[in-house]
Amino acid sequence: MIKMTNPQTKEELNNEFKNIKYILTSTMRSKLLLTMYDSPKNLEELRNELEKPSATILHGLKELETINLIKKVHKQYQLTSNGFLLATNMVKLIENWASINNDVSFWNNHTLEDIPEEFLKNMHLLKDVTYIKSTTSDLSNAFNKYIKLISNSQELKIIMPIYSENHFRHMIELLDSNKLKYLELIVSKDILNSIKLNDSFRNSLLKNKKVKIICIKKNLKLFLTYSKDFMSLTLFFKDGHYDDSQILIGKSKNARKWGANIINYYERVINEDSI
Repeated sequence: MIKMTNPQTKEELNNEFKNIKYILTSTMRSKLLLTMYDSPKNLEELRNELEKPSATILHGLKELETINLIKKVHKQYQLTSNGFLLATNMVKLIENWASINNDVSFWNNHTLEDIPEEFLKNMHLLKDVTYIKSTTSDLSNAFNKYIKLISNSQELKIIMPIYSENHFRHMIELLDSNKLKYLELIVSKDILNSIKLNDSFRNSLLKNKKVKIICIKKNLKLFLTYSKDFMSLTLFFKDGHYDDSQILIGKSKNARKWGANIINYYERVINEDSI
């Protein structure tokens, strides 16, 4: 949630909202900005792309010119700097909306409290992710897909919000077979203490030179895994219980970037010593 403590900032945001609302409430104004986003267009090109009469298009162009979002250079119309910035944000808004709608139940049913706001604003990077859900006939579908993914990775960075012996055993097996060359775990103090109490996990994880454990004070509510080939995300229900039945998997460059940035974010907020 954005906190607006400065009256001037609040007034600026209100004015900006009015401008955005003015654009979005008109299909013509919105389409004109998006049509010119990639390159300048002349009237004929706009007429062909939008399939509207010249009078309607010229009226919309005049409205956008009046508020300094486009300008006419010779016979072509192009975005001003303000117009380009607004169009960029419109594209992000559309892609964010599309990304959320693709997996609407996943986002609606889970808590997003530990996904920092800056990354929620970039949900458009996840527009190509795959949503996988376990079924009554295959309760381990999501888990098995996850294990298959990490089994083909040489390096993994994982925000691990749960103490799961199943997950740890698979990771140790990959480390022992030398398939996994490097493992970084970001865990809470409670999970770290649980690892220490298990002789096998303590020896295989805490004393392994291929493993780095970063301990933070906060009990996070997201399970995020990143490798050079994929990122995956599972979340907690809003009542605080972990949901292992649904997983998002992204293999595109943008999805991997989104996952890597969240890992980097939590690497920077270390509250305890790394191990």
